[in-house]
Amino acid sequence: MTDIVTLKAICEELKIDPRETRERLRAAASDAKANPELAKARKPRTPWQWVKGSAAEKEARRALKPKQPA
Repeated sequence: MTDIVTLKAICEELKIDPRETRERLRAAASDAKANPELAKARKPRTPWQWVKGSAAEKEARRALKPKQPA
């Protein structure tokens, strides 16, 4: 059986707000050129969840990392 990583688990791990996180993920998933796996994995009106270790999970985590100030 495959392990599933949920958005809730990632939010708890990174100590970030789920609402803001969903907004950032929607924006990242809409840019299919920058995040192709995340865009393919996104299904509207379904929970944000990924197979542990998948490319889509890695792209989601990368999209949620805080931006470094220039």
